This record gives sequence, structure tokens and C-alpha cells, in this order.
Amino acid sequence: MGGYCGAMSDASANPGTPDPVETRLRDALAQGDAVLGSVAPVLRHLLASDDSGLFGDAILARVRGMIADIARQLGEHLRAAGGEVANPAALTAAITGNPALLTHVHALVLEWHLTELLQARLALDPVLSPLLQALIASPDETTAAHAMKFLAAQARFGRAQRRMRLPLAELPGDLLHAALMALHGVVHTQPDATACAAAEMAIREAYDEGRSRLGLAARLVTGMGGGAVAALSLHHAGAALFLSALATASGQDRDLAALATSETQRTRFALALCAAGLKPAAIEEQLLLLDPDAVPPEGLDRLAPERAGALLAMAGR
Repeated sequence: MGGYCGAMSDASANPGTPDPVETRLRDALAQGDAVLGSVAPVLRHLLASDDSGLFGDAILARVRGMIADIARQLGEHLRAAGGEVANPAALTAAITGNPALLTHVHALVLEWHLTELLQARLALDPVLSPLLQALIASPDETTAAHAMKFLAAQARFGRAQRRMRLPLAELPGDLLHAALMALHGVVHTQPDATACAAAEMAIREAYDEGRSRLGLAARLVTGMGGGAVAALSLHHAGAALFLSALATASGQDRDLAALATSETQRTRFALALCAAGLKPAAIEEQLLLLDPDAVPPEGLDRLAPERAGALLAMAGR
């Protein structure tokens, strides 16, 4: 990704001298990490207690609906194999109790929230962004074909979000495994265990992560090579491709990139953009799309992308 966020910080020139800019950014990241660390436990509590004040009714309702949909699909696969979930509430609780799975669902909800925000503020189509239009029109047949598949997947994602659904086929591979382990954990009879093994086999045989929406997005961004800097613009790329590009360029998990768009994570968001190689003006532009009153972290213009990436890598350690 071309360009520097700013000049090399003083600490790089004088390694033995603590840099106050980096110290402030590190402290702000630590505060943000503390918030992120509380997200899964707080979500689990709110989902169990029906108290939705902290996260907002719409977000919690969608998280709750998507978790229930995962449990429903697992139960249907088990019944198709001749078994039965004796305690559906226990299955839902087991899925909710997996922090990575719960965080992923929350990240998808925040992504859709960002998508709707961009539609409201910029009249940006939630499915067909200008960048995706350009990729569909690409003279490279492979790129155009992948872009068309992503277009269809993004349209399905929008419908699923409105219905509070999350197809098992759209889960990342490790999280599909976690969901299947949750199913195994609530099956207690031998006939049901046999059916559970058969259901798992059927689900895994039908699964192809590369055909999922996130798999297609990652493939499109990677295929752009150095041109992927164009995807680091919310109004040009749309939320989905932007988050995949930001995750790739900043070396972060995509769910973490999505969580970085929330109000408490402005420092992480700005540092991720800096690590991706954006200049201060471009970073400020993206921040203002999230929040018209946002102010870039002080000293960001003095930070090189490598140092921004290092600060992100050290966060939470």
C-alpha cells in the first residue's frame, strides 16, 4: 500500500528515548482493548437477561436472532440425520458461550450497521459499491467472475441481516467447527451421538469457505495487489470490501477490523489505516465518514506505517 502516514517518529531515530506520541497512542489502544475484552462477557449477560440498554435494542436483537438461527440450523441437520436436540436452550447457550463465535456475530452486525450508515449518509448502495462495479467490469475474466459471485453473496448477506439469519456455510472454518462442537456438547444419548456424527459429516461435505462471502471478499482484495489501496475508501469500496482490505493491509483479524469501526475504537481504526499506508488526510476522511465530529489521534501524522502496525501488534499483550 503506497505512502506513509507521516514522518518517522522520534523514537525510531532515538530508540532509547520514550516517544510521548507513541505512549499516548499505546495508552489509548489499551483503553480500547479493555472495552473489547468486555464485549463478549457483556453480550452474554445481556443476551441471557434481555437487558439491551448498553448495546442498543437493534444490535442485540440481531445478535440474538443470528445465534438462534445457527442453533436452528444445527438442530435441523441433526433431525435430518435421525437425532434430536433434547435441550435447544442448552445448544443456544453453548454457542453463545464461545467468545470467538459471539464476537464474529457481533462483528457482522456492526458491519451491517456501517453498511446502513453509509447508505443513509452517502446514498451508497449496500450491495453494489463503485469499486465492485469496476471489478465486475474488469477485463480479467477471473476477477469479473469472482466479483459477480461476491455481488450475489453480498445481496444474500443483506437479506440475511434483515431476517436476523446467519447460514452455517457463511461461517469461517474454525467457527463452523466451534458450532459443531457446541452441538456435540449437548447430545447425550448414543443414537443422537451417531446422528450428530452423520449431521456433522453432511455439513462439512457441503462446506466450502472459498465460496463464502468473506472468502470471496478476501480473494477479490488479494487479487487487486497494489491496487487494493482503492478498497481502503469506505465511500468507494463499501463496508464489506473495505473491512476485508483493512484487515489484510493492517495485519488484523477481520472481526477486529469491524469492531474498530465502533465509537470506542477510533484510535485502533486510525492506527489500522495508518498501518495500511494511508496518509493523514485520507485517514481523517475515513474517520469523518464514521463520525462527523471525529478527531484523529494526536501525533498520528508523525507515525510511519511500520510503527503503527507494531503498536497494533503489541496491543492486548
